[in-house]
Parts: sequence; structure tokens; C-alpha cells
Amino acid sequence: MAQRDLDHNRASLVGWVSAALALLLVVGVVGWQLGWLDRFLDGDGDRPVDPAAIAPPSEVDVPPVRRPRPVAPPADGSVRLDPAAVQAAITGYLRDRDLGRNVLAAVAPLEGAFDGFSYGSSTARLAIPASTTKIVTSAVALYLLGPDRVFETRTVLESGGGTPRLVLVGGGDPFLLSSPKAQWGTSTAATFAAPKSDVVALARQTARSLRADGVRRVRLGYDDSLFSGPTENPHWRPDYVPDDIVSPITSLWVDEGRDPIGYGRVADPSLTAAQVFSNALSAAGVSIVGSPTATVAEGGAPEMAAVASAPLAQIVQRIIEVSDNEASEVLLRHIGIAEQGEGSFSGGQRGVERALAANDIEMRGSVLYDGSGLSRENQMSPQLLLDVIRWAASDDQPDLRSVITSLPVAGFTGSLADRFDQAAAEGPGRVRAKTGTLTGVTSLAGIAVDIDGSLLVFAMLADKVRRNRAELAEVAMDNAAGALGACHCAR
Repeated sequence: MAQRDLDHNRASLVGWVSAALALLLVVGVVGWQLGWLDRFLDGDGDRPVDPAAIAPPSEVDVPPVRRPRPVAPPADGSVRLDPAAVQAAITGYLRDRDLGRNVLAAVAPLEGAFDGFSYGSSTARLAIPASTTKIVTSAVALYLLGPDRVFETRTVLESGGGTPRLVLVGGGDPFLLSSPKAQWGTSTAATFAAPKSDVVALARQTARSLRADGVRRVRLGYDDSLFSGPTENPHWRPDYVPDDIVSPITSLWVDEGRDPIGYGRVADPSLTAAQVFSNALSAAGVSIVGSPTATVAEGGAPEMAAVASAPLAQIVQRIIEVSDNEASEVLLRHIGIAEQGEGSFSGGQRGVERALAANDIEMRGSVLYDGSGLSRENQMSPQLLLDVIRWAASDDQPDLRSVITSLPVAGFTGSLADRFDQAAAEGPGRVRAKTGTLTGVTSLAGIAVDIDGSLLVFAMLADKVRRNRAELAEVAMDNAAGALGACHCAR
């Protein structure tokens, strides 16, 4: 038994040494190809990093690097559309009875001269857009504010007789969290690789600043005055907020207005945020006198601490990928502030119209009362969506690019991850689009690459869908969009 164990141990040792030598050889070859092995051995950080500039070791036979063949023709956005080919590809799907009596669609090249195709099943020129509205809101927000814009939540200290008052000031961060572990609005890992802001971190920073100033005891106020007007859009159905469809929109909330310790949305998101902050501040060693009260912070009060949101480009990515209603309504308020100096729903509405007009984009009779598309009073032409997508994709508007790159990929990501399973085989991966869904409404707008590599922009709206046909209507619209990926749509 002992001899067998010894032989086994010797065999294991030989195997281990052989594996180690093989691993060293692999590391050596890879290290030579990547150029870092010489630098590691020589300590010379100035040597060339291009593997082609380094001769291979004489004992290693490395095959030459070959350029791979292209897997598809280069995409061309400035093609000349073939309306007859587009009509043949998609009209049959758009006539599907499951889409109802009012179906509108438009297709055009992504760039260059507008040589478009239009379809309408009725005399109407407008339809309810649902969440495709978020494309317009996001593009205008990026245009007015810039992709790097962040929104800060601050604390300021007001001095005076007796106990000083600390004020929590909302800056309209749509994804401010109740704690570092909270997930509301930030569950898309690719979108929010950057650190997220939360009121616990703000409370701890604030407590350190207060202690440095010798303050151990404060009264607490909260300021959500950045946004004005009603917190519920008057053009929404009156049951949306009490029925937990959307949160009241304020400039100060946590977890998008949801209950941090329970379920559903809270009636007063600003007060809830202040209460969560108060608890975190107490845990950080600061005594709180009384309960949080609504106020407007004094001008010039010294700042104690601040936390910043993700950049706007990442916020837009989240909004478009998963169709985030609350965050898009917050962006509409920021549009109103930037363009009108008024952070209300109506200020945002006017700001959108003025920003589009400044870029020669006509409303074409469209009327948008909110930023999310929840309003059933919104009316939009498919051509407006084409204009905005083409605007966001244009070379002279790089700040708007995240509107395009955030569009879900058919069959793979975001709100299209589980769709297009019945569309043409070329559809998944070739179509990127924003979805829209309300009762009786389905819509889809985005870009497609046809079989020849022609880049197309499209919008499809149907707002007379029967309730029991909603899923079938989505399939019909997916099939129409997928057909663009399978056709020869350009001349």
C-alpha cells in the first residue's frame, strides 16, 4: 500500500510539473504576443507595445495574425429607399386585423435626404404613441442638458437662534436610492456600472461635516421646490397614482417614490425621502429634534455634503432600455427648467416643443402632455419619431447618441428581450427599437439594418387594438419591423 501511494505521489508530482511547464509556456507565448513579458522582465516601460514590433523567440513558431473577413457588408445610412420594396415587406403585417382600425407607419433612410414610405389604415394622421414618447423626451433632455449632466442632492445648514436647521435639498436625481443596497431604477448592470447615489451615504458625509463644525443636534427640513406645479399630471387617468401605476413626481425622492421598507408607491415621496435620511443621520450620530418639515432652503446657506446622480447619458440608457416612466417624467421637469425656467409638466411640454423647433423638427400636429407616454391624450405622427431618431443619429449631434445606442436589441435586450420570436429570422439582432404599450395601444420605433446593410429608421403606431388582442398585436408589429431586417429595401 505504501509503495502504491509513493508511486501515486510521484505520478502526481510529474503531472503537476508538466502542467506547470505547459502553463509557463502558454504565459510566455501570450506575454510575448501582448508585449508585456519583455517589459516585466526588463522593467522597461518605454519598449514598444505592438507585438508586430517584437521578434518572436526562436523556439516558438507563431502563425501570422490574419485579418478576419467581414461578417456583413458595412451599414449604409444614406441609401435611397425603395418604397415598393418596403411596402411589399411590411404592409401585409400592418394589415393584420389584430392591430385594429388605426395603424400608422413610416420608414426612411437613417441619414441623408428624406426619401420615406408612409402607411395608414385610416384617414388619421396621429395616434397615441405610448412609451415611444420617451425617445423624444430623452433626445431633448440630452440636447438641452448634455450627456455628462448630473443631478445633486445636497444638505445645507441654516444657522439661527437655538438648534440649527439642516435642510435636505432635492436636485431631481431620478435614481436616488434609500440605501447602497437598494435596487429601484438601477438594476441594469451595464447601465449603472458607475457608483449610485443614496441618502445613507449623504447622511454619513453630512454627519462628518456637522461634527467638524461642532454641531451634534439639528432640526431637519426638506426642500423639493426645484419642481413646481402638480405632482400628478392632469392629463393622466385619475386612477394612475392611487392605483400604483406611477409615483407622484417630485425633485426629492428615494427608490423612484416607492416604499423603501414595503411595497408599492408612497403618497408623499419627498417626505418619505426626508424620513429615510433622518433615520440614516441619527444612525450616523446626529440628534434630530422633531420631525422633518417641508421648507425652502435659505439662499447662501453653507453646503454640508452632496451626492451626484449617474450622468444623464446613463440615465437615458436606463429609461429607454426598460421604459422607466418615473425617470422620464423627472427628465421632462428638467427640460422645463432648462428651456422655460419652470420645472412643471407644462413647462416641460413647452420646452420640448421649443427645442424641437430650434432644430427644425416640426411637431406635425403632434401634442405631448408628458414625458413617459402614460397620457392617453398624447397624439403623435410617426414622422415626428423618424425626425427625432434621425436627429439623434446625426453626426452634428454627438451628445444625443445614447438615444440610439440605448435602443433595445430585438430578441436580446431590454424590453425586446422576449420578443421577435415569431418574426423573420433576420429580425433579431438587426432591429433596435423602443416599445410602447397601453391598453389598446402598441407601438414600436427605432432602427433596422436590412439584408444589404441599409440603415433604416421606422415608426409604427396602433391605438385601436382590442383588449383581448394585445399580445397578438405586438407579434404583428414585431413581424413588420423584423421584415425590414429581411428585405432589400434600398435601390
